Amino acid sequence: MLDQAILNQLKTVYAELESEMDLRIYSSDHAKQDELVEMLNSLATTSEKLKVTQLDTESDAPSFEIYKNGEATGISFLGIPGGHEFTSLVLAVLNADGKGKLPDQGILNRMKSLKGPIQLKTYISLSCENCPDVVQALNIMSAQNENFRHQMVDGEFRQDEIEALKIQGVPSVVDEKNNEVLSVGKTTMAELLEKLEAHFGAEENEGSKDLGDYEVIVVGGGPAGASAAIYSARKGLKTGLISENIGGQVKDTKGIENLISVSYTEGPQLAAQLAKHMADYPIEIFEHRRVESIVKDDLKTLVLNSGEVIRTKSLIITTGAKWRELNIPGEKDYMGRGVGFCPHCDGPFFKGRDVAVIGGGNSGVEAAIDLSGIVKSVTLFEFMPELKADKVLVDKMLSLPNVKVVKNARTAEVLGNGDKVTGLRYEDRASGEMIDHEIAGIFIQIGFMPNSAFVKDDVNTNKFGEIEIDDKCRTNVKGIYAAGDVTTVPFKQIVISMGEGAKAALTAFEEQKLHG
Repeated sequence: MLDQAILNQLKTVYAELESEMDLRIYSSDHAKQDELVEMLNSLATTSEKLKVTQLDTESDAPSFEIYKNGEATGISFLGIPGGHEFTSLVLAVLNADGKGKLPDQGILNRMKSLKGPIQLKTYISLSCENCPDVVQALNIMSAQNENFRHQMVDGEFRQDEIEALKIQGVPSVVDEKNNEVLSVGKTTMAELLEKLEAHFGAEENEGSKDLGDYEVIVVGGGPAGASAAIYSARKGLKTGLISENIGGQVKDTKGIENLISVSYTEGPQLAAQLAKHMADYPIEIFEHRRVESIVKDDLKTLVLNSGEVIRTKSLIITTGAKWRELNIPGEKDYMGRGVGFCPHCDGPFFKGRDVAVIGGGNSGVEAAIDLSGIVKSVTLFEFMPELKADKVLVDKMLSLPNVKVVKNARTAEVLGNGDKVTGLRYEDRASGEMIDHEIAGIFIQIGFMPNSAFVKDDVNTNKFGEIEIDDKCRTNVKGIYAAGDVTTVPFKQIVISMGEGAKAALTAFEEQKLHG
């Protein structure tokens, strides 16, 4: 039974339902079938538009489909969507009825234009924090395209399929027709849509490709981008924001305790607050898009991955950073098959086995601590002679009996048997000896690299790929500014990014409105 407080909230959420929504449950003798039936029946009490139907069709695992006015929506769940996936279930009902937070019409047109039939499964773990984003994105596509079918699959109920597909990372999106893995790990709706367009093809949609002219366009939806957009709008400038997702890498952050005046928050909450604050202003947000190229002139023309174009007088780049890769042989070959970045998401796949963490900073040490409670053993590898993490974290890690540290080690190659990771080859930098270390999984935690590739030929960047800026966030190109983790500004912190975003917007206003 769902908590009464949650049920009360859902009554408000589902008050907007217009269609008759039916949760059709397959019959099953599985031990957890009653748990699913109880959850869905409890959910159905929140709206007169929502009901549960018990089907005669048998299934070997708890599963159900969502129907709208007697017609299949293409959205189904195998397993019990609790934990992080409960939100996916709640939103699936809304989205199937055309309600809730949906992408703008340009993105919806692209979804409708995908060539079917498309039948996908997303294998998830209920402990995975990245999985709901993928499940929810594909459920929206299914609701928008009548030739699109998508099923969330809790890996607990399909271990045989996971082994056959050699899945060692979640979320894993699989083309059911060909048993082909299309995507593994954290990804955005924009990236998924691009992959599906490339894999299945798409019809030409009739939507307009011209998004119009603006006085300021901000590229990036993290703390720096939101700050820049809000300050631009407050100055009365016609403002637009382009982003793959609002919140950026902040969404991956757990506890945030150093955002001054906010004692504690978490990444997803902060991302939601950024979106809410921007909604208070006339900011046009173009989400689930990426800038492909920039045509520099008095009016900058941005060409997007969607084929759309948008023009602006001032451009502020706030695209942040992404996980840094090792760039060693075998790494890309085994990505999602033993090599990953998220210990919370993929750690359960390595229960009772030996794993490695690469990187001795705070994120690496925290990953080793988290994994120690799940796996048989953790070996942390650090390139330098000493760890860089905070002492309190290092002391906690070293107190754990199943964690070992190898310092002064250069990772050289990811080893595997063709299907999955079997080990890591590294060099002892003191002796020069190459050593093979047998492990089942590798978690890379060596920091971030700036998301500046799309603009590296347009503005000056340093050897690390950071956009070079002056003390007022100006690049070497008139009318192009940058702020936050994508730039040379020291100390990559949320509070600094917010200040830099505001500074960039104020500089753009000053130069555009006051100096001409």
